[in-house]
Amino acid sequence: MPSADAAIRARRKLTNRLIAAHDAARLRPHLTDDMLLIVGDGALIQGADAVASAFAGQFADPAFDAYVRTTETVEIAADGRRAAERGRWIGRWKAGGIGVAGVEMSGVYMAAWRERRGQWLLERELYITLRG
Repeated sequence: MPSADAAIRARRKLTNRLIAAHDAARLRPHLTDDMLLIVGDGALIQGADAVASAFAGQFADPAFDAYVRTTETVEIAADGRRAAERGRWIGRWKAGGIGVAGVEMSGVYMAAWRERRGQWLLERELYITLRG
């Protein structure tokens, strides 16, 4: 069984792949039911279903490409049931057509993970836009 740190990093990579594939339905099982997400502009999205729906809305935008979150640190709680992840994120949107640069936003994030039945689930995420 991988360490908690390795499991969380692997789960982050998987959710990045699901976002790149524009697969909101497969993102939902990676979130706790009471998930809270504060997006880069400060808006709050409450509940896993609302978060998955927000992703589905972005995926419907033909200009949306992907978000990539890159983990920098993971700290595991003393009881091994919660973890804090910090890192950097980048979001990309296509623009215009061939030869036209796309739109890009980026910043930092913090995520709280909870271990449930042997799986690490996202419980809270805070994104801060620093560029874009």
